[in-house]
Amino acid sequence: MDKPLNKIKNERVLFIRLPCNPIFPIGPIYLADHLHKCFPDLSQKILDLASIPSLDVTRNLIQTIKDFKPTLLVYSWRDIQIYAPVDGRQGNPLQSSFEAFYSENPIKRIHGALGGIRLMTSHYGELWRNQKLIKKGLKYAKRFSKNARAVVGGGAVSVFYQQLGKTLPKGTIISVGEGELLLEKLLRGQAINDERSFIVGDPPREKLIHEKPNSLLKTACNYSYITSIWPEINWYLEGGDFYIGVQTKRGCPHNCCYCIYTVIEGKKVRINPVEEVVAEMQQLYNLGVRGFWFTDAQFIPARGHIDNAKELLKAIIKAGLNDINWAAYIRADNLDKELAELMVETGMSYFEIGITSGSQELVRKMRMGYNLKTVLRNCQLLADAGFKDQVSVNYSFNVIDERPETIRQTIRYHRELEKIFGIKNVEPAIFFIGLQPHTLLEKYGLEKGLINKGYNPMSMMPWTARKLLWNPEPMGKTFGKICLEAFDTQPNNFGRTVIDLLERDYGSAPLEEALTVSAEHRQNLSKSLR
Repeated sequence: MDKPLNKIKNERVLFIRLPCNPIFPIGPIYLADHLHKCFPDLSQKILDLASIPSLDVTRNLIQTIKDFKPTLLVYSWRDIQIYAPVDGRQGNPLQSSFEAFYSENPIKRIHGALGGIRLMTSHYGELWRNQKLIKKGLKYAKRFSKNARAVVGGGAVSVFYQQLGKTLPKGTIISVGEGELLLEKLLRGQAINDERSFIVGDPPREKLIHEKPNSLLKTACNYSYITSIWPEINWYLEGGDFYIGVQTKRGCPHNCCYCIYTVIEGKKVRINPVEEVVAEMQQLYNLGVRGFWFTDAQFIPARGHIDNAKELLKAIIKAGLNDINWAAYIRADNLDKELAELMVETGMSYFEIGITSGSQELVRKMRMGYNLKTVLRNCQLLADAGFKDQVSVNYSFNVIDERPETIRQTIRYHRELEKIFGIKNVEPAIFFIGLQPHTLLEKYGLEKGLINKGYNPMSMMPWTARKLLWNPEPMGKTFGKICLEAFDTQPNNFGRTVIDLLERDYGSAPLEEALTVSAEHRQNLSKSLR
C-alpha cells in the first residue's frame, strides 16, 4: 500500500556527492529533479563534497545533517579505480606503475614503487573515508529520525556493487544504474524488488547489473528548483572553463569488450525529447552557461540516431543559442555532411573519439562495431565543414592480440587523422585499460588465465594491480619502456611522444593495410571473445 502524501511530505532527502574530481554532479541533480516533479512539497538538499576542501568534508556533512535532519540519505559515489595516464590524486598512476614494473634503472624502480605506495595509500584511504562518511552520515541522521535510511549509488557503485555490498552498513540500499524510480518507490512505500538494487545483508540477485533498466521519460531539469536546494551551484557556473552536463539520451547499443556503459545504462537507447533538452539548455544559458557537455555514453550511438542529432542541433539554432560551445563523445562513423555542418555551426569546440586502435582487425576483435574507413571519411566531412578545434583520439594499446603489425597500422591511421585536422589539433590520449568486472574483457582474461577467478577488482596490491592495469605480454614490456621514455623526454606531451616513439621503433604501415582485415586474420576473428 502506498504511503499517504502527508507522510511523504514529512520525508527529507539529502543528496550527498562523495569527494571526487569536481565534475558537474549531473546524477544527483537529475535525481532531485525527478523527485521534485513527483512530490512538489518534498524537502530536498544537495551537498556536493567534491567542491569542499578535503579537511572540511566530514565537518560539513555532520553540520548539514544537524541542520537539515534528513530521513533519507542518497550518496553518489563516482570513482574507485584510479588507473589513468594523467596526474591526479597522489601522482600519475600509469607512470608509477610502469617505473616499478618495467624500468631497468633501479633508482627509477624505487621511485615508481614509492609512487605506487602513495597511490595505494590514497586508494585505500579514499575507500575507507567514503565508507566512513556513509556510516557516520547514517549514524547522525538516526539521531533525528530513528528510521533514517541510506541509499548508495553512482558509477563506482554500479561497477563494484558486489564488493561494496560486503563492507557498507547493514540495511543500506545499493542502487545499480539509474535510481529515479527506486527513490520514488522508497518514498511511496512501495516494494523495490523489481528495481536494480539490493539491501546490504542480503545477497544481490545473480547478474543484477545485466538486468534492463526501466524506461523513464526525461523532461527538462528545473534549474530554478535546483538552485534553491543547492546554492553552491555557482561554484561550477562561475568557473568559466567548466562544461556543464546535459543528457540527451541514455543507453548504448554497442558491445565494446572493455566498456561498462552498455551494461550500466542498458543496450536500448532512450532518447530524451528534443524540446526538453533545449529547454534545459536555455535555463542554464540564462544562468550564464556557454559551455555544454552532452553526457551521453555516445552522442550519436548509431546511424539510426543521426536524424535525432540533427533535430536537436537545429532546435538549438532556432532557440537562439548561437554563442555556445559544446563537446561530447562521438562515434565518427555516424555522421553525414549535413550533420557535420550542423555540429560546426552550433559550436562543437571539442570532441573525443574512442577508436582504441588504428587497426581494423583489432577494432573487430574488441567488438567496437565500426569501420575505420568510414571514420576517416566522416572526419574529413567535419574538417570540410570548418571544424578547426581540438580532437582527442583515445587509443587503448595492447588490449587484445596487439603486435608490431597492428602498431604500424595504428601509427599510419593516426597520421591520416593528423592530415585531416592538423597535427596541433589531434591529441592522442594513450590509455591502458583498467580492467573492470562485468565486461567481455574480464571474461577474456579469465578464459586466458590472465586473471584468476575470485580476484578483487578493487585491489591495489601490486600483484593484482599489475593485472588490472591491462598490459599483458608479449607486448607489455615494449609498451612499458616506450611510455617510460615518453615520460622522461616529453611528460607534458605524452600522447604525441608515444606515437612518435612507436613510429621510430616500428615504422608505419600502408593505410590500406590498417583499413582492412586479411583473409588469415578474418578466420581468427571468430575465436576472439565468443
